[in-house]
Amino acid sequence: MDKPGGAASALLIEDEQTVRRATAQALELGGFAVTACGSAEEALPLITRDFAGVVVSDVRLPGLSGLDVLARVVAIDHDLPVIVVTGHGDVGMAVEAMRAGAYDFVEKPFSSDTLLEIALRAQEKRNLVLENRRLREAWAHDPELPPLVGQSPAIERVRTLIRSLGPADVDVLINGQTGTGKEVVARQLHAASGRKGPFVALNCGALPETVFESEIFGHEPGAFTGAQKRRIGKLEYANGGTLFLDEIESMPLALQVKLLRVLQERRLERLGGNESVAIDCRVVAASKADLLKLAAEGHFREDLYYRIGVVAIDLPALNQRREDIALLLAHFCQAAAVRYRRELPAWSAAQMQQWQQRDWPGNVRELRNFADRWVLGVEQMAASAVSSAVPVLSSLPEQVEQFEAGLIAAALKESEGSVAVAAERLGIPKKTLYDKIRKYQLAGS
Repeated sequence: MDKPGGAASALLIEDEQTVRRATAQALELGGFAVTACGSAEEALPLITRDFAGVVVSDVRLPGLSGLDVLARVVAIDHDLPVIVVTGHGDVGMAVEAMRAGAYDFVEKPFSSDTLLEIALRAQEKRNLVLENRRLREAWAHDPELPPLVGQSPAIERVRTLIRSLGPADVDVLINGQTGTGKEVVARQLHAASGRKGPFVALNCGALPETVFESEIFGHEPGAFTGAQKRRIGKLEYANGGTLFLDEIESMPLALQVKLLRVLQERRLERLGGNESVAIDCRVVAASKADLLKLAAEGHFREDLYYRIGVVAIDLPALNQRREDIALLLAHFCQAAAVRYRRELPAWSAAQMQQWQQRDWPGNVRELRNFADRWVLGVEQMAASAVSSAVPVLSSLPEQVEQFEAGLIAAALKESEGSVAVAAERLGIPKKTLYDKIRKYQLAGS
């Protein structure tokens, strides 16, 4: 099973030293940083609303019990997952824990794989909750700033670069495929810069060459037919702020020379004018093409490349950060539900696994469009139409297995991925359900 995208941590509460040591080792081997405590009283001061991990607690403890721990955790943060460890055959205690808000439970003796599988799913849920909170707080602070969603190592590197380069007075080149979020990063750089001027975006690929120079540098009255009054160009308009030049590889070569001179001197002359105008704007350029390769082919000026590419931020494609897909889809679906005034639809763990295996050639932009269609119900209808159009050619045993897999997937969806709850609804032992989940390559927690 894949490890969660963000850092994984667990607070383990177990009074038996040998069991505590073995359980901690199993979690650590699964990628968790473990804080092990021998009592609830020792552990409770460590539990806060911003605790980024999961809690694994034995039910029977000296002093306060595991159920007492659960009650305290629910009071602090009901979204913090608690995995309760019960004694063999202690079904009543397990049911009580689930009703009180436990994420899941395991019965002693349990296998390391079983506990780890539950803990990883719980950590994934915790990552999602905390990321959504962070995004809501960022939006409340600056509603106009698009969020950089994700917890993958690749996105964390981008965040580190934004924090480092944001306040520096240096031009930046952003490299990335179409739909990877280049403008989002540019806006984040502007926000981190502390500049009070505006953020001005210009797509070089959308401008006809005839108006390119006037659009960027501005013009004086009479500079060309129809130029009746002075016009301030984007470079001048972005004074005190940031100019974002998207698809800079589309800029005509003749204008690349003029832009290079402006970037070197921080002064410009409007089209048709002689006055030298000082500018104070940061230029953030973006390209979906390899500019150095274009320069070698004579399609882009090498000196301009080295001027705008003093520092560069490379954005990963979505299929290089698949662990972020759940966070991104949750974020986009929430936004779409508000925009379209629709209920937020759920998805199963099996569906999410399927989406995480897609290539997404349109990257984050394609995923955002998918989220819109999902909220509007279009994707569900399309999937239903495809399935109804496929003739049933399988044998009776295969059809029985397909039906059983469908029932299990539905039960997991209704129980929000909890194997324990799904097993109870299906009326089968939890171990049997785990075996069938593995057989049908479904997912639960």
